Amino acid sequence: MHGDISDFQMPADDQVHLAAESLRLLADATRIKILWALLQGESSVTCLAEIVGATPTAVSQHLAKLRLAGLVRGRREGTFIYYTAADAHVRNLLAEALGHAEHAGSGPAGPGAHPPALRRTPAAVDSAD
Repeated sequence: MHGDISDFQMPADDQVHLAAESLRLLADATRIKILWALLQGESSVTCLAEIVGATPTAVSQHLAKLRLAGLVRGRREGTFIYYTAADAHVRNLLAEALGHAEHAGSGPAGPGAHPPALRRTPAAVDSAD
């Protein structure tokens, strides 16, 4: 069936595996909250823990996984590490996922539960690519 489509191409296996790993890591509400917070600007583990309602230890573990996946970056300043979202692709990925959730009406609040977050355009990564 797809053989009849002249420009049909499957993505490379390594690209598919990397995409699947990134999506697997995003299948966690705390990680989505962490990434969204980082799209608003640089933050420390302690600040992120307050924002997302988790312990600093848990946030640190989430950040380590997100960093390995290339979704966040860390900058060391003395004994502290400040994190940011890796690039504009992270914002696009989250906006699509949250937009889909809003459109599908998932969650107890139903359709329209997340529009303020979706309308915001995080300036921290707008020009990054």
